[in-house]
Amino acid sequence: MTRVALIDDHESVRLGLEAALARAGKDLVFSGATVAQYLAWRTGSRSAPADVVVLDLTLGDGTTATDNVSRLVSDGSSVIIHSVADRPAAVREALMAGAAGVVSKSSPIGDVIAAIRTVAAGEHLDNVEWASAVDGDRAFADAQLSAREREVLRLYAAGLPLKVVADRLGVAYSTAKENITRVRVKYVEVGRPAPTKVDLLRRAMEDGIVEQPSEDPSGGA
Repeated sequence: MTRVALIDDHESVRLGLEAALARAGKDLVFSGATVAQYLAWRTGSRSAPADVVVLDLTLGDGTTATDNVSRLVSDGSSVIIHSVADRPAAVREALMAGAAGVVSKSSPIGDVIAAIRTVAAGEHLDNVEWASAVDGDRAFADAQLSAREREVLRLYAAGLPLKVVADRLGVAYSTAKENITRVRVKYVEVGRPAPTKVDLLRRAMEDGIVEQPSEDPSGGA
């Protein structure tokens, strides 16, 4: 029997799912409002991880989707995100953190039960509608640069030598160089390599870090 845990800070949602799981013959081992509560229950009861955790995308305790999914996957459970379809960036983060798929809160209860069955069998969900939302999210290919990395990239891509960039920002040359190295690595990780300075300028313009050059309406006269 599939062991299921529900984590949602809306009690009414949990109660509805609990009733549906009972009718479907699933073994509900935990129902609560936070991942921390679930992990504390795991520790206290010395129970094995749930086979599948149905997790609300956004919980009221301030945790992120990435942290919650990562903790649950590391603990040994498969994770289904149960959410409304209005936060593609957070959905993307959850899927990248290892969630097996997403089920909309507007879906019939039967879809949730079917998703649990699919994931418990070791399969990922076919999230066609979510894929379009994620792919349409501009942040999908975002290299997730830090504020410092963006500033180093902005100055360097605009044409300043790296030593000048370091002096202007008041950091060591080695620090500026390390920032540019990390920027290149991050762009590679999202499938947007930038091996040359020209490539870095292109990426910086694509991401709005450096302004696109405006065309001269006079034709350069």
